[in-house]
Amino acid sequence: MKVLVIVHPDLIPPEVVDEDKVEWDIIDWTTEYDVISTLKKSKNNVEVIGIQDSLIELRDRVTEFKPHIIFNLLEEFKGEAIFDQNVVSYLELLGIPYTGCNPKGLILARDKALSKKLLSFHRIKTPSFQVFPKNQPNRKVNLKTFPLIVKCLNEEASRGLSSSSIVNNEKELRARCEFIHEKFNVDAIAEEFIKGTEYFISVIGNYRLQTYPPRVLQFKKSKDPAKEFYSEKAKFSTKYRENKGVQTAHADIDKDLLNKLSKIAKKTYKVLGLNGYARIDVRVDENQNCYVLEANPNPDIAELDDFSESAATAKVKYKDLLETILKLGRQWSPIKGPQTPIL
Repeated sequence: MKVLVIVHPDLIPPEVVDEDKVEWDIIDWTTEYDVISTLKKSKNNVEVIGIQDSLIELRDRVTEFKPHIIFNLLEEFKGEAIFDQNVVSYLELLGIPYTGCNPKGLILARDKALSKKLLSFHRIKTPSFQVFPKNQPNRKVNLKTFPLIVKCLNEEASRGLSSSSIVNNEKELRARCEFIHEKFNVDAIAEEFIKGTEYFISVIGNYRLQTYPPRVLQFKKSKDPAKEFYSEKAKFSTKYRENKGVQTAHADIDKDLLNKLSKIAKKTYKVLGLNGYARIDVRVDENQNCYVLEANPNPDIAELDDFSESAATAKVKYKDLLETILKLGRQWSPIKGPQTPIL
């Protein structure tokens, strides 16, 4: 199969890689290398193109190469994460199949406030929240229960999340929202902070959905793990991860919670109109109440990342996982795709 992989220009891996000598912990193109090299090993005809702020080269390469499908690894366009759905929309207008989520699903999942409203309407538990727009700094605070956690409304990868994101009163809340507005130039969202354990549930499919065994976020050296959360440092700082004992692992949980998480993840996936593959992040409190924190369409699929590890726990080999993602992309129709259901 002829596969055109689209990535950020800075993340195109070298043509030749000595895997034994690469410092995998510090390079940025692990996912791109894993996907491209595995597709090639599976006898696909693979070409790679970097996309940054123009679609002209993409159009020309599609015309010349005539790919059967685009493998979409873009996470932004023109430096903006919210523009990734525009690239996918362009591919639909060109009539080219692509992997991963459709434009509507990307829009709904990225807007944390909108997605929470949809989930709440369909009786899926999610933390109570309030949006604080950057052009309305003095908006009345309606949230009454502290602590709260303050995030960027539309950003991913825990951008802007730190220990200072937890606020315990209105003064701290306003100060953190102001920081988000000035630092990232985006609206802020404050959510009820749920003490508990965080699980990642991998979902794959277009119409018939499957969940892989969930992963759990652990803070093995923390004095109070229930108060911890996936901040930027918890994700990317080696020193912080070592000090806190941060890791993700297979969630060894009872059957009732396993079934509950799977059901919630699938329902969330359907409500937000997702397809392809996604990771649903769920926080479970001490009373086994499950709160959907967010949905992540097109999550990282490096071979050793959580989605692929979750599939591996279900005895799905990495090359077979990528082939399934390709198959789902070719089967997807933007015209006949699932609409947000009435559940």
